[in-house]
Amino acid sequence: MSDSGGPGDLEEAVAVFTGVRRRLFGIAYRMLGSAAEAEDLVQDVWLRWQAYDRATVDSPTAFLVTVTTRLAINAARSARARHETYVGPWLPEPVDTGADPYLGAERGEALEFAVLLLLERLSPTERAAYVLREAFDYPYRQIADIVRLNEAAVRQQVSRARKRVLAERRAPVTGAEQRRLLTAFVAAARAGDLTALEELFTADVTSYSDGGGVVRASRVPVAGASRVAKYVKAFAGHFWAGVEVTWASTNGQTAAVLSRDGQVFAVLTVNASEQGIDQVLWMMNPAKLTAVSPGRGPRS
Repeated sequence: MSDSGGPGDLEEAVAVFTGVRRRLFGIAYRMLGSAAEAEDLVQDVWLRWQAYDRATVDSPTAFLVTVTTRLAINAARSARARHETYVGPWLPEPVDTGADPYLGAERGEALEFAVLLLLERLSPTERAAYVLREAFDYPYRQIADIVRLNEAAVRQQVSRARKRVLAERRAPVTGAEQRRLLTAFVAAARAGDLTALEELFTADVTSYSDGGGVVRASRVPVAGASRVAKYVKAFAGHFWAGVEVTWASTNGQTAAVLSRDGQVFAVLTVNASEQGIDQVLWMMNPAKLTAVSPGRGPRS
């Protein structure tokens, strides 16, 4: 690397950072579940990289990943405290994965909403170890250096996190089946068709509505096939009036983008297993929808 401080060095610093930026965002987003917070964190990493004595750095990519992960661990601790006082259910902020299905990673792990919600229950360091291993395929030795633990401890953390995800999440359906179920749910919800809704659900389906206390939304999860169906039917008449539905790829799965008068007001998706839909996610907090635009798919 050229001497730090000159115009040529700054150009090189920009090129290096730009080349790895998507990966840094992918790590930060999986750690925080917020695109806005991930963007802020990556910007902080850039400022640190810009001011750092880069001539002392042997591997710029490793350095940037390490700084990002350590900042994300600290940020996750603060985020966890905020989520505990959040008004109503907290859901991850949707990210558009239409162009980058894995969001900067080698694999799509820890990107779908169901997994991100499960990872919320892990400690920030456990979450970092899982994300670096499962999504980005980093070797355990390098993860240990990044999170400042020994390799044996990292292996244990990843194994524990992996087992928890597998134990608490039913095997998901294919992307095509998830989209079919979501499309059927939207149709049944708009029609207020109680029978059709119940037939789509697992017995223990849960509906989560994230309004953040800013917009009107259920402040407690609604659980059970009959209760969720009646809940969706109850607001069908006024909720769907004038709504245009388009389809988008968010977090590696199909989502319905709901707009009224050209303004997006909700992103809706479902998680499902072979038994049917087991989670309905209504993301309605306006602060979490700023990066979402009406999808390019067929409109309804």
